Amino acid sequence: MLEGLLTGLSTAFTLTNITVVIAGCIIGTLIGMLPGLGPMSIIAIMIPIAITMGDPSTALILLAGVYYGAVFGGSTSSILINAPGVASTVATSFDGYPLTRQGKAGKALTVAAISSFAGGTIGAVLLMVFAPALASVALLFHSSEYFALMVVGLSAIAAFAGTGQIGKAVLMTLLGLILATVGEGVLFNAPRFTMGVMDLQSGFGFITIAMAMFALPEAIHLVLDPARSKTEGGEDSSKITGLRLTRNEATSIAPVVGRQSIQGFFIGVLPGAGATIASFLGYAVERNIASPEEREKFGKGSVKGVAAPESANNAAATGSFVPLLTLGIPGSGTTAILLGALIALNVSPGPRLIVDEPQVFWAVIISMYLGNLVLLVLNLPLIPYIARILAVPRNYLIPFILFFTLMGAYIGQNNATELLILVGFGICATILRFADYPLAPLLIGFILGPMLENNFARAMQLYDGFGFIWERPMTLALLCVAVLLIVLPSYRARRARNRAEGVADGD
Repeated sequence: MLEGLLTGLSTAFTLTNITVVIAGCIIGTLIGMLPGLGPMSIIAIMIPIAITMGDPSTALILLAGVYYGAVFGGSTSSILINAPGVASTVATSFDGYPLTRQGKAGKALTVAAISSFAGGTIGAVLLMVFAPALASVALLFHSSEYFALMVVGLSAIAAFAGTGQIGKAVLMTLLGLILATVGEGVLFNAPRFTMGVMDLQSGFGFITIAMAMFALPEAIHLVLDPARSKTEGGEDSSKITGLRLTRNEATSIAPVVGRQSIQGFFIGVLPGAGATIASFLGYAVERNIASPEEREKFGKGSVKGVAAPESANNAAATGSFVPLLTLGIPGSGTTAILLGALIALNVSPGPRLIVDEPQVFWAVIISMYLGNLVLLVLNLPLIPYIARILAVPRNYLIPFILFFTLMGAYIGQNNATELLILVGFGICATILRFADYPLAPLLIGFILGPMLENNFARAMQLYDGFGFIWERPMTLALLCVAVLLIVLPSYRARRARNRAEGVADGD
């Protein structure tokens, strides 16, 4: 390892590679801030540029910098305008935007920046230490375990449901799963539920659904409620105050960041899991283990609710390089594009990479340390200026939100039908929001639906039925965890209700 670190240091700390890291981080951060443009799009665009560099280490350092820069910067639009353009930052908006509504946008962005830095750095340390060993562990996960992991992800809906809303949350999750079935199925290449519309053959786009659930209803609310451009206290939301964290806030988020960085990294190691599931599970776990007083703050502006998904998704983004570099297995759509770039550069990722191309393997790890430091140095001083987007008058802010919402939906699928779908779902989401239905479970169901269906179908074929549940102990254990994540919040809510009724009877 020491020899590998020295190799990585000598490769990464050249003037060219340092410049490339900084450039990749800046490009990724700027792209991540724009709703509708995720890391997949920009990495695909950057591949021809990376290939012309010739040196595989430099090319991969650039692409990796763009990747974790986009994940790092993706929280900005979620926090400021409730428009998560990247799936892994959806959970950040649950508490990030309420903090903005309370006039604490600067604090929310500070927590996101620090948590992202810590998650990425801890992930890089774990990647350096455990990468070879974790590669063999990842191979133990089969389709049945991935199916169970998706069920665990879906069970996180209990964390996003308010008091007495478990039924509504389950209903919205089922609706999300239904929407995920539109398009070609995994068992046969025939369109499902497309109603003869060719543009629906590939299903609904994530960006379209995400914007319809969050950004468009927010713009409609701004039109219907002019006071919404102010904070909940009636002050101008453009006044950026309280950028620094108090000692109590820093103390409270420190264990959250530590736990979720480790958990997020290990989830990112699993091919197919990725930063999205890591962020949802991170949020759900922290809400479930919080004290009753803290639990009530989640969804209403909790700094822990921002720190948990941000540290988890950045650590998972780093963890996703384990299967990519050591097994040659892409853990997500983004790492699949990175795999294509490696092959184009005549580098064969797999167990022999650390032996045959040590400068590539270790240079990427060292560049992650440097990249996370660059991202923190770039983002922290810019927070007051980034947050000034809230100073834009409401008459201009609404068209701004609508423009990026429509452009994001169009760019995501590159057809005009997405705009009609966006408007239709946006109106429905606004009605559901007025009816006090949680929208986050719908998006969770939609995101996890295809992966759930794919792995369930493979497991059924391999084990000729439901036998995989009993024949795979790890699958059964994960399903038991999912049941606990659903039952525990319901039990707590019932116990609190019974206690409240007992106090009322005593009075």
